[in-house]
Order: sequence, then C-alpha cells, then structure tokens
Amino acid sequence: MAAQAGKDMLLKISDGAPTPTFHTVAGLRARTISLNARTLDITDSDSTGRWRELLAGAGVKSVAVSGSGVFRDAVSDAQVRTSFFDQSARVWRLIIPDFGQLEGAFIVAALEYAGEHDGEAVFALSLASAGAVSFTAL
Repeated sequence: MAAQAGKDMLLKISDGAPTPTFHTVAGLRARTISLNARTLDITDSDSTGRWRELLAGAGVKSVAVSGSGVFRDAVSDAQVRTSFFDQSARVWRLIIPDFGQLEGAFIVAALEYAGEHDGEAVFALSLASAGAVSFTAL
C-alpha cells in the first residue's frame, strides 16, 4: 500500500436531522483517532506461572479523536460549538483513506480557540465516543 496523505483523513459532523447530512469540519490541519479497549485482568493465585490473564471480550471499548486547525467560522464550526455547549452526543463520521470509516455518537469533550496578534485564529477539539461506533472498510 502506498503512503497516505494526512490531509485526506476527514472528520464530519452530522446536522442532527433524522436523515443526517454530514459536514466536514473545516480548517483541520492535524487530526488523531485513537481506538482503545480497556482490558479486564482476571489473574489470581491459580494463574499458570503467575502470568497475567485477561478476559477476552469483556473490556470497555472507546474511540478518542483530537484535531486542530484554522478557525473558519463555517457551518461545521457552528455545529461543533452547539454540540459542545449543549453537551449533546452528535453522530460523527471519521474517514481514514484506504482503511475505513468509523461512525457513531461522540461528545465534544474539549474545545479551544487561540490566536496570535500576527497570525490566524486556530481551534482544537477533542471528541469522546458516547455509544457504539461502527466500522466500515473502504
């Protein structure tokens, strides 16, 4: 597989409608998607050789997303702000080129704005999964 351009990773937020329209979060320059699965340690005094034992399929799964970029005050920016202030779980679509698409409910856990007097206004956001996240291979 050829190397992929980071700019092709997309974060899209739904408009919240029953048949949602997804808007790409504008201005993103950096983004990270972390898939996590907490393990459940079931090691006890009878564990063979005192090796740790984990209970398969019992841990909690989560997805964390972070991103930062140039603030553009686009439609998606308004949806992100509204989602943060309402603390509402919105459906997000996360696209990783030539790998897959993750989709599910996320809460905006952090939203930051910054700017230098001689530079552009920037923002950073963090998303936390708030339910089941589906994966579709591309």
